[in-house]
Amino acid sequence: MQTTVSLWPLIGVAVIIVGFLLRFNPMLIVAVAAIITGLAAHFPPEKILAEIGTGFIKTRNIPLIILLPLAVIGLLERHGLRERAQAWIGGIKAATAGRLLIVYLLVRELTAAVGLTGLGGHPQMVRPLIAPMAEGATEARFGKISDAVRFKLRAFSAATDNVGLFFGEDIFVAFGAIVLMTTFLKEAGIVVEPIHVAVWGIPTAICAFIVHGFRLYLLDRRLERELRGNAAANTASVSPTQPAAGDKA
Repeated sequence: MQTTVSLWPLIGVAVIIVGFLLRFNPMLIVAVAAIITGLAAHFPPEKILAEIGTGFIKTRNIPLIILLPLAVIGLLERHGLRERAQAWIGGIKAATAGRLLIVYLLVRELTAAVGLTGLGGHPQMVRPLIAPMAEGATEARFGKISDAVRFKLRAFSAATDNVGLFFGEDIFVAFGAIVLMTTFLKEAGIVVEPIHVAVWGIPTAICAFIVHGFRLYLLDRRLERELRGNAAANTASVSPTQPAAGDKA
């Protein structure tokens, strides 16, 4: 006989959404959401405080884990990592921003699908390598680019990492969201194996690759049209007017 599942503990999700929309302090939002969720689940106050304390003890080393890679990446950037990445990709004649990002999208999805989610990311991969390489490939083909084009390339680089990670990790059988879904369904009386959920993530990942890959292809076409046109207009505006054959000096 199935038991009724209470959805009141999900009110903590609403608290987090409202708190971020109102731009409150993130630590305060999470703490309030945890307390409200515990009360909605009929936890006694001492158990709520114990769980918050346990979570703090387990995650107190997270700032150190986050700050150490940032320091290393900052040191590499100071010694010319971005410039070297731009120079290297600029030497590949067939490289374009769209082609580069399509390759990165494929690699990001495949590595996330086997659980290697830490191989990419905005601070450790997009900012120091992928975005500068996209900018370098564009500058190698069209010359100096404007800030608007530069920011667009950076946005597409970040979006490519997001798409590859989000849809690639859904294929990994030990991904936290898959475990959460199978556990929730099991409590509701629906038994689903994690491998089945992961397998059905493959068509979604393929569709995401096709859709975003097509957007990157259109990015190349748009850059080709805009930057080639701008370069031709600039050349025409700065070229000196040649006198006709019958004109006198």
